[in-house]
Amino acid sequence: MTKTVNHWIGGKTVEGTSGKYGPVTDPATGAVTTQVALASTEEVDAAVAAAKAAYATWGTSSLAQRTTVLFRYRALLDAHRDDIAALITAEHGKVHSDALGEVARGLEIVELACGITTQLKGELSTQVSNRVDVSSIRQSLGVVAGITPFNFPAMVPMWMFPLAIACGNTFVLKPSEKDPSAANLLAELASEAGLPDGVLNVLHGDKIAVDGLLNHPDVAAVSFVGSTPIARYIHATASANGKRVQALGGAKNHMLVLPDADLDAAADAAVSAAYGSAGERCMAISAVVAVGAIGDELVAKIRERAEKITIGPGNDPASEMGPLITAAHRDKVASYVTGAAAQGAEVVLDGTGHTVEGFEDGHWIGLSLLDKVSTDSDAYKDEIFGPVLCVLRVETYEDGVALMNASPFGNGTAIFTRDGGAARRFQLEIEAGMVGVNVPIPVPVGYHSFGGWKDSLFGDHHIYGNDGVHFYTRGKVTTTRWPDPADAPAGVDLGFPRNH
Repeated sequence: MTKTVNHWIGGKTVEGTSGKYGPVTDPATGAVTTQVALASTEEVDAAVAAAKAAYATWGTSSLAQRTTVLFRYRALLDAHRDDIAALITAEHGKVHSDALGEVARGLEIVELACGITTQLKGELSTQVSNRVDVSSIRQSLGVVAGITPFNFPAMVPMWMFPLAIACGNTFVLKPSEKDPSAANLLAELASEAGLPDGVLNVLHGDKIAVDGLLNHPDVAAVSFVGSTPIARYIHATASANGKRVQALGGAKNHMLVLPDADLDAAADAAVSAAYGSAGERCMAISAVVAVGAIGDELVAKIRERAEKITIGPGNDPASEMGPLITAAHRDKVASYVTGAAAQGAEVVLDGTGHTVEGFEDGHWIGLSLLDKVSTDSDAYKDEIFGPVLCVLRVETYEDGVALMNASPFGNGTAIFTRDGGAARRFQLEIEAGMVGVNVPIPVPVGYHSFGGWKDSLFGDHHIYGNDGVHFYTRGKVTTTRWPDPADAPAGVDLGFPRNH
């Protein structure tokens, strides 16, 4: 019998009542292993109501109470790393080492939340006028929601809810319905750590659940990570309803390789950044921009490395890359490769016919490498979200930066060079939110914030770090004047001399 993933509301598993379920497949076999309950509008209301009820006490809880729970939660997550990673591999398909890396990056934000006491310190100015003091504090918002993507089913939720609840909010998480189980385990472990019922809720669903959260009057803020079209919709809809929104969209991340670069290091970086996690990550390098005469040598080195990558089931320790999330996504990714030559590209590696023996029904695709790609081709313009790397050729550094800045996306970018002056110019001139210098995937550590520019981010705040704390809190300024005790009315003796 197929396993069912149900909602987690008010500190317990709640069976779906809508009668609607979505299939969850094992990408390595193509078999449906699980069904996930898809919430109705009434179930959205129930999850938000549970969070609102919990906020009445959690919102006024002490910082010591919150951090005590978070420290216990961090220990439990650490103890269950392998269990969380196994669920990710079973439903997303990424190899176990990638899944463990995802959990580790999520844990960074839990650790940041454990230190929330210093992040929430206010400010005080005394004697701004005669006997007048001004203080600034940050307070929680209330019920906040997170809508997260399939490609990081544990990490991206952990980029949101630990900080949100540390700041005193309660949370409704709507994870991807394609790989929902990890989110439930995260919530169960939080409950085991002592998080009060209703502070963290997991609501599974599709567009009905998303729209229910975007339109709900009791949801104060929405965090989102996903594609640019949906990010734009989330931002427009929630903002129109008066909600605070951070919506992180898609990407087309470029890596500029200058003629002086260590080409072996650049090729290693390009392969890991383009093909790691099967290219299903918003920080993947999907376009390498080769400057000058190095293009042929760089492409040869990338090809040599790519051909050695072992593709197989994520739970096989020998596998370096797993399958794609669904058969439909695999077919869409393949279409960019099969149509590339007609749009002027040179197909150096074509992975579209790849299969894995014994797992023929899995969602497999091999590594593809396209050279001499034009900027008006579909493979360049679209976020493919698969193991397809485009190489573009330019004559100069200036040409490369101009090409990259012309992209509507501005998520992450990288430069490979030995020249510090060129790297310094690049980090100032490139129009992207995250920059790597000889680092191919410049995902910031937890205490710096993650976010792009242009069509890669809608809203004013990046995610986690200081921006995350500011997003999940709002400022309040109090101006205070107290009369001097010596000026107390006649007949009231406060023990102060009257002759000051």
